[in-house]
Amino acid sequence: MESKQFDRQFIWGCATSAFQIEGGASADGRGESIWDRFSKKPGNVAEGHDGDVACDHYNRYRGDVDLMKELGMKAYRFSISWPRILPDGRGAVNEKGLSFYDELVDALLEREITPWVTLYHWDLPQILEDEGGWPNRKTAYAFAEYTEAVSRRLGDRVKHWITHNEPWCASILGYQTGEHAPGIKDWPKALAASHHLMLSHGLSVGILRRNSPDSLIGITNALMHVQPASGSYEDREAYRHLDGTVNRWFMDPLYRRCYPADIVADHRESGYISREGLSFVYPGDMDLIAAPIDFLGVNYYSRQIARSTAIPESKNAPRDIFALPPDQRTDMGWEVYPDGLTRVLERVHREYRPGQIYVTENGAAYGEKPGADGRVPDSRRCVYLRDHLLAAHSATESGVPLLGYFVWSLLDNFEWAFGYTKRFGIVWVDFETQQRTIKDSAYWYREVIRNNAVSLNGAFNNPNRY
Repeated sequence: MESKQFDRQFIWGCATSAFQIEGGASADGRGESIWDRFSKKPGNVAEGHDGDVACDHYNRYRGDVDLMKELGMKAYRFSISWPRILPDGRGAVNEKGLSFYDELVDALLEREITPWVTLYHWDLPQILEDEGGWPNRKTAYAFAEYTEAVSRRLGDRVKHWITHNEPWCASILGYQTGEHAPGIKDWPKALAASHHLMLSHGLSVGILRRNSPDSLIGITNALMHVQPASGSYEDREAYRHLDGTVNRWFMDPLYRRCYPADIVADHRESGYISREGLSFVYPGDMDLIAAPIDFLGVNYYSRQIARSTAIPESKNAPRDIFALPPDQRTDMGWEVYPDGLTRVLERVHREYRPGQIYVTENGAAYGEKPGADGRVPDSRRCVYLRDHLLAAHSATESGVPLLGYFVWSLLDNFEWAFGYTKRFGIVWVDFETQQRTIKDSAYWYREVIRNNAVSLNGAFNNPNRY
């Protein structure tokens, strides 16, 4: 069967995040996070779900690590819960919280699975939000203190660090659209939050270099392949603005020591920043943010089609973004567009030249359940993963230094504002009993890892194949 072979050193793994799987919301001294508070407010999360128990990974991590070993995972990307380490956001360290991650790291290493640690995956301690959250510059320095505590403890064994997961989501969805915690709708606050997230990244790079010598350090951005809906001036303007807000606003500071001038001008025209410019940017900030890193993590799920309802006389009128009618959608309503991954990777390589690139998240929400025979025949996810891995391989053929891939996600979990209604896992979780059931996609992925190759065709619905 024809297949595409990956480099022998290519890293295959899976990814999760602390709030989405751990549970143990008040266990062993953990403090409250913004997602604890946000999910308790009626109407914020589907069906009133919260993360109090989630996948109970806090108590079941050893079994979950055994699952990873069974599935052949070479690496595991997980995040640390900030309020589990520093319940007050700063100051006294919670020893029991650190001990949990100590034991998790050791369990992974015992099974020859490389730990990849993400320091921030959106669970800001609520006490810091009460002081102003990410729009408050002091939060960046609290994050540096948190980085110090974690890396001093784990830095002897963890050699792959990601400072932030998707600062676009943490700032824009959290402080501008209000879809995510803390649920604020304020453009100026969102812009300040975006800068302080990036500043905290820069502050943490030096700390990680000191406490975890010989480590690889990076950041993960959610990058979209954006296209204008037409060649009209309005749609091209909508494209420029969306691409600049989602992609360039978080890439240019890392690699060009600046924010994109056209988006700064847009925000100035809209009144979101002063005529003088970005008042929250202090001298030296951009040099800190652009501290050399070893790799860039790319999270990719779909593309966006930019269409504007703006009238020709007012280029800054409200812009509505629509997806072109897709032939196929996931349960999130996202268009399945593998070619977008190739284009994103090629663009990042062409325009920013990171030394190493990893796909740190890619996956799909589909709701197939266990059948009478116990199987979860999620062939749609198998096809999705196959086609995106082939797209990733295509990028390597054009010279992109792509060195690894992490499927999202190991487990069905708490999918933020969607609660437990959307399932991204390659392992089914019964949230009542916490029983895990390996889906067909997980067995298929195990074969990919075993062969270090992706077949162009696959008998996804054949249980005997595995």
